[in-house]
Amino acid sequence: MKSTPNRRAWARSGRPGLKIILIILIILLVTSAAITIDSNTRIAASEYELYYDTLPPAFDGFRITVLSDIHAREFGKNNEILISKVTDIAPDIIAITGDLIDRYTNKTSQEKQLGAAENLIKALLPIAPVFYITGNHEWGSGFVHPLLDILYDNGVNVLQNKYIRYESGGDVLIIAGTDDRNGPADMIKPEALVERIRHNEGSSFIVMLEHRNNHLDLYESLGVELILCGHAHGGIIRLPFTDGLIGPQREWLPTHTNGVYSSGRTNMVVSRGLGNHTGWPRFMNNPHIVTVCLKAG
Repeated sequence: MKSTPNRRAWARSGRPGLKIILIILIILLVTSAAITIDSNTRIAASEYELYYDTLPPAFDGFRITVLSDIHAREFGKNNEILISKVTDIAPDIIAITGDLIDRYTNKTSQEKQLGAAENLIKALLPIAPVFYITGNHEWGSGFVHPLLDILYDNGVNVLQNKYIRYESGGDVLIIAGTDDRNGPADMIKPEALVERIRHNEGSSFIVMLEHRNNHLDLYESLGVELILCGHAHGGIIRLPFTDGLIGPQREWLPTHTNGVYSSGRTNMVVSRGLGNHTGWPRFMNNPHIVTVCLKAG
């Protein structure tokens, strides 16, 4: 007579394996939750030294801190955590490269966003001069002009397709900026802006503030030395050996989302941004402050 397996014995022997699987799943879930919370709350800071043989000597060691894609996000009461981080970095200037506000006012009201932006600006200005360009969210918000009024009134250098001669020790650095392409239809193009700079300032070193991260080839062809930008939010989800998984237009595997990219004599530095609006939580992609240190040589 054939023997039959003891089902109870089989079930008992299988339970330890099931428990191990459940424990592993719990550990994975807790770890993922912890990483996600950290990825959306703790500010990370990166600093890059960039060397140029064309840099004016007085700007050797000049430090520029980039704040991008804030999207009305606040870190601590009155942004005290963000302000403390920037204070500790001690930059020579601060560049805000667009999307200071968020066009989706159902998340945060227009009044609250403008108030938060003004409070942030007033806290940043005692640290260093602030330079600003618009992003796509400013023009999509419907309240870009009240925001610009606040920035102008508080002494921010608003670069709407124009440039400023920044002087130090008898040397000059050109700090230029473009409105986002969602801005006025009749605004001048980057090519015309750079042409104007070259006509007026010769071969001066140009730092270009540009919200979007996909114009490296254009600015390389125009001979711009440095581009500072954001827009891509670091690809939202970052895993080893990727440049981010999701782009600004929800495209997969975007490029130029974080760090330094070079073409010829042009460097483009991309911030992963500070805020978020995509509906996807950041993962292994902390809110990001970038500092560029210009070096002669």
